[in-house]
Amino acid sequence: MISEVRMRGERIAGVAFDRSASADLWRNTISQIPSVFGRLVYLASLRNSNNGGYEHHGLAMVFGEEEANKALKSSHTSVFAEWLSFNLEQQKADLDLYISTLFEDKRVVVETWIRLAPYQNLLPASVRGVERRLYIADFMALLELLRGAYGVALPDRDA
Repeated sequence: MISEVRMRGERIAGVAFDRSASADLWRNTISQIPSVFGRLVYLASLRNSNNGGYEHHGLAMVFGEEEANKALKSSHTSVFAEWLSFNLEQQKADLDLYISTLFEDKRVVVETWIRLAPYQNLLPASVRGVERRLYIADFMALLELLRGAYGVALPDRDA
């Protein structure tokens, strides 16, 4: 499931440096995002909804569009696999960490997630079947926990 990105290395004074697009992306950007869910949100935001490709101007300038796209796609798949490997308790803790970094009112965030289901757009395009269903089922359970924690009422289905 996880695609490999060709690595280019360089040795200086006996120390190997990975100078690939993936390594650069992780070293300079993804590792700075404290939650796995936040990483998933970030990477999904770089996917062009019209063509499915990933776009990151800085990475493309250094490594070219094709290598940048491969690195972003691979990273998105890896981060999704990491999130899916968490049990529900770990997912809840990670989601709490993500929510704590947001500037928006937490209650509004949860209400919006329930109403618009933006979390469904965070999956890599390659995810199918069981993984997709597991992610959605886990997220629905997490939303119930968050709904209770933030006192969010169920949406009015007649509205």
